[in-house]
Amino acid sequence: MDALDARLLATMRAHPRIGLTELARLLGVARGTVQARVEKLTARGVIVDFGPTIDLTRVGYPILAFVWLQIAQGRLTEAVEALHAVPEILEVHGTSGQHDLLCRVAAKSTEHLQDVIATILASPAVQRTDSTIALSTQIPFRVEPLLGA
Repeated sequence: MDALDARLLATMRAHPRIGLTELARLLGVARGTVQARVEKLTARGVIVDFGPTIDLTRVGYPILAFVWLQIAQGRLTEAVEALHAVPEILEVHGTSGQHDLLCRVAAKSTEHLQDVIATILASPAVQRTDSTIALSTQIPFRVEPLLGA
């Protein structure tokens, strides 16, 4: 990835609905160059989607929580399959340290979050959870500083 790719990605993040022609104009390169770069970055898996960013609060899920899981020895695959069935689980990361998995969870209320955690714990593969509710987002997900580094 070179400086043009980084500028291309940063511009696409700043203007998610931008067309290729306008993107080319902003970058000062030919439309064909932009199209080829976008196709290459998509094929390499650098660009993974073109979907909109959804404000979960505005669609009825104002609670964001991070739930750490301890998994029964040798049952990681079973646990992950069970987690896939829970729509409120937005993402799951395998971690090192005291816990095995970290889940990002959206909920309608604290009561709903409690129900989601109960659903998680219903899997025999999950031994224990530890939850933290996010009170605010101080720095939202971002990649622009990394692209500029």
